[in-house]
Amino acid sequence: MKLYSFFRSGTSHRLRIALHLKGLTPDYVPVDLRVDEQAQAPFKAINPQGLVPALEIDNGQVLIQSPAIIEWLEERYPTPALLPADPLARAHVRALAAIVGCDVHPINNRRILQTLRKQFGADEAAINAWCATWITAGFDAIEALLAKDNARGSYCFGGAPTLADVYLIPQVESARRFGLDMTAWPLISAVDAACAELPAFARAAPAAQPDA
Repeated sequence: MKLYSFFRSGTSHRLRIALHLKGLTPDYVPVDLRVDEQAQAPFKAINPQGLVPALEIDNGQVLIQSPAIIEWLEERYPTPALLPADPLARAHVRALAAIVGCDVHPINNRRILQTLRKQFGADEAAINAWCATWITAGFDAIEALLAKDNARGSYCFGGAPTLADVYLIPQVESARRFGLDMTAWPLISAVDAACAELPAFARAAPAAQPDA
């Protein structure tokens, strides 16, 4: 396998976590978003959308879009499972992940922020306020859902990391980068601390990547 990734990309980060939880260590191919390498012809020949991550698998096919890749990993490498067996529990874990994957990250990613800067004249204070608005909304909802689950352990659901943690931890990293005070969300912060103790999360962290 080859993983096309950028160290600070939240979608790349979540895929790295999933890969490491599955015990997989693909070759790391950095794609430097700081110089728009993802928009240049060599990478667009790999992923026509011009986004990271992309995963080239053993038959030479390239998988794109982190939700699709992680679902493929779950089906191809089912152990350890990132989704619980019970259908209702699976829906709950997927919902926690979707708060980040559908409602927070997409409107805070690099393409959106660059558009706000270049087309709408947003300065860095405005950018940080924009990001804080949507991260806060998402984290408030996740914090409330964690508080309602009296049966969970140290993670978002149950006693082991799930898809929800895979999505949440990169967003916590992003929140810190944009200057949010994580003390507002003690349960999320506790999940982040628990995940930080696991080798799969530590190895996937942005600072641990070769292009950091």
